[in-house]
Amino acid sequence: MKAKLLLVDGLNLVRRLHAAVPGEATEDLKRRCLGAMEKALRQHKPSHAILVWDGGHDNSWRRQLYPEYKAHRKPMPEDLARALPTLDSAFADLGVRSVKVKDLEADDLIATIATKVAGAGGEVVILSTDKGFGQLLKPGIGQWDHFDGRWIDADLLAEKVGVPQPRLLDFWALAGDSGNGIPGVPGVGKKTAQELIERFPDLKALFVPDAVEGKLGERLQSHQQDARLSYRLVQLKQDLQLQLNLNQFRLGSAS
Repeated sequence: MKAKLLLVDGLNLVRRLHAAVPGEATEDLKRRCLGAMEKALRQHKPSHAILVWDGGHDNSWRRQLYPEYKAHRKPMPEDLARALPTLDSAFADLGVRSVKVKDLEADDLIATIATKVAGAGGEVVILSTDKGFGQLLKPGIGQWDHFDGRWIDADLLAEKVGVPQPRLLDFWALAGDSGNGIPGVPGVGKKTAQELIERFPDLKALFVPDAVEGKLGERLQSHQQDARLSYRLVQLKQDLQLQLNLNQFRLGSAS
């Protein structure tokens, strides 16, 4: 029987739960987090589960490449930071073990694990609301929004972002992503990026000299490097060398 892996974006889950009731006592937050995890296990019935924590972005490869990456983000609330070890232990008691690698973001860990498991014939469910995981969607890899109770699939992404799912990276390369400090091309907003993606099959075609007329074309020509940098920043790494064995994360029969 093929493996079915539940990959949980840890901070995405607990920060959303914490934000709903900020300042909540650790025990109350733990109870709600465990309730959410138990619900996910019942819904998806995985054979394996991994809780992935962020290893920090202050010295990540993205920050080294672009110092402004996530530089504007507010620090984690102190009470939540203090609660994380307790939450991690509680999830482990439930049978869901965690993975965290210093200076590696959870997104890249999730992307690598999901790609390798799906490539070996397994099925992966990514539990996260982050649209960035949309670039990974393919047979064997799905994404579940725990809070809205629905799949984040190609149709939903096309509706939310305004471009076909295979063109997500091109879109963010042009329009940027202010939430993560991704610059994009100065002066190119979402609507313009959508129009350009509809006109051109890829970024290479878009950056051919005189492909885009007028001042917009001039701007694109002078900011090609910004687009290429943004593309690199939003593209998740799927080939990290991780010393992990999926058998370590097999759930007990009770799950």
